[in-house]
Amino acid sequence: MPVKVLEPEQSPLPDEILARWRAIPVPVAVDLAPDRQVDPAIRPILPPGVQPALFGRAVTVRCTPPDFGSVLLAVGRIRAGEVLVIDAGGATHAAMIGDVLGGHLHRVGAAGIVCDGAVRDAAGLAAMPGLAVFARAVNPKGPDSAAGGETGGQVTLGGCAVAPGDLVLGDSDGVVVLTPALALSLIDAAEAKLALEARWTARLAAGESVEAIFNLAEPA
Repeated sequence: MPVKVLEPEQSPLPDEILARWRAIPVPVAVDLAPDRQVDPAIRPILPPGVQPALFGRAVTVRCTPPDFGSVLLAVGRIRAGEVLVIDAGGATHAAMIGDVLGGHLHRVGAAGIVCDGAVRDAAGLAAMPGLAVFARAVNPKGPDSAAGGETGGQVTLGGCAVAPGDLVLGDSDGVVVLTPALALSLIDAAEAKLALEARWTARLAAGESVEAIFNLAEPA
């Protein structure tokens, strides 16, 4: 069966909203939308402090390892700033992407890869500046066919439903996916939470007590 290609209409997101979300860390987004957190077992391939941030709208792929036909098709169509989201059903017995296809994504300016499955050529992927890669596992064994799968449909990424055009945010703590509607409705609250955390930090640095800052009750 050939790769199934869907081309659903995507909801627009204003550039101003996207720019504001770029400043929001994943933990703040997860605090506001906990059901949109991706399984924390899907981890960045680089350690904290080195891992580049991930930010972009989703290009979705569903595949059944060891077949990666839909991944190939999506890689050939992805545009700068987009995130390749691979739903491999959590299967890790064959990698769905490595440094050859990852190198193409890097050359065209894709934001990164999130794979609910395995990737390979981890060192090569990690050496591509600005390409953020998250995966459930690393496995040197590659695919062995390219005959099926689906691109452009709703997928599941670590327990989180993802549609084409959803906003994907990733950092050293993990990944969260926001629908366009949530991105619009939550940005004010996200900025307010970030400002609150900054005030907490400043008050702690000034020597104010934890009890006063967080309104703790007197101990019994």
